[in-house]
Amino acid sequence: MKINELMFVLAFALTACDNSSAVSVSSSQAEVGVKVLKAAPYVVQSELTGRIKAYLTAEVRPQVGGIIQQRLFKEGDNVVAGQPLYQIDSASYQASYDEAAAAWKNAQATVDADCRKAKRYAGLVSVEGVSRQDADDARAACEQDKASVAGKKAALESAKIDLQRTRIRAPISGRIGISSVTPGALVSAAQDDALATIRSLDRVYVDLTQSSGDLLRLRKQALAKSSTTLNVSLTLEDGSTYAHQGQLELTEVAVDDETGSVTLRAVFPNPQYQLLPGMFVRATLEEGVRNDAILAPQQGITRDASGNATALVVNANNKVEKRSVVTSGTSGSNWLITQGLQDGDRLIVEGVSKVIPGETVKVVNVETGGEKS
Repeated sequence: MKINELMFVLAFALTACDNSSAVSVSSSQAEVGVKVLKAAPYVVQSELTGRIKAYLTAEVRPQVGGIIQQRLFKEGDNVVAGQPLYQIDSASYQASYDEAAAAWKNAQATVDADCRKAKRYAGLVSVEGVSRQDADDARAACEQDKASVAGKKAALESAKIDLQRTRIRAPISGRIGISSVTPGALVSAAQDDALATIRSLDRVYVDLTQSSGDLLRLRKQALAKSSTTLNVSLTLEDGSTYAHQGQLELTEVAVDDETGSVTLRAVFPNPQYQLLPGMFVRATLEEGVRNDAILAPQQGITRDASGNATALVVNANNKVEKRSVVTSGTSGSNWLITQGLQDGDRLIVEGVSKVIPGETVKVVNVETGGEKS
């Protein structure tokens, strides 16, 4: 073999070795799927449990005693404030009223006569037509009669009030429940049992419980908004979403010593009476909007032995970095990240178990739904 041919063979062999080495190096790099994180506005929400309470509740009770003659409503109907509900036998109360009215008229007649007499005596004293003592006695009798008239009038008003109370009326507007008595029942003003209960259901309260720590965070979120009124939505017991949105109205002023929680109260419209007192519901509070929120796919976040959240990202040099992150709730299949990741980070969501920090990797972008691009 000639020298030139030998040199060509050696050069070809060296080139082949170099190419083989390059292919080997290239093929040794692990391929990972990454999701490029983007900061975006996100409505921060929290889920709480609670129960429905009537906006207004009034127990119907008698204010005078007697026999129930009539029930003037249908159980379950809507009633308005002032509507008659029961009629108590009023015969004795009517008699008392008539007696008080007669006594008042008699007192009025007496005061008219005595006061005219006192007026005449006062004129005769100056000409010594009567003694001063007689004039003073006449004036005193007139004043006593006036006081008697006032007392008789007060007794008449009291008898009138008792007579009016024999017709028991609705104290508030709302839906009335089951009657505890029927016509013929004896009731008294001091009885413990209510005759019926009226609940106003056009609007209802939803009482929710929340830990005191979460309440502090909630208040910070609320103060960050232009309005301190927070919107609330409901999920009913059958899993359906309530059609109307409510608003957080107030917060209890003290923390429960035993549970460390506070009560939040929201108000909801209830035009179809779908929400009934005592119902169990789940409520979602819209605490505020985080303008630069980072949502990371859950498959890209792992936990170490201590339970701390970690993530693997690919830096600008295509090397793997390990990050400690802080999560704050979920949104669908994503974690809401509050620390550790930022806009533009390439989070490894596929092949996490095949790489280690510091390793150079081959990057393939993964779109939402797991499709590679």
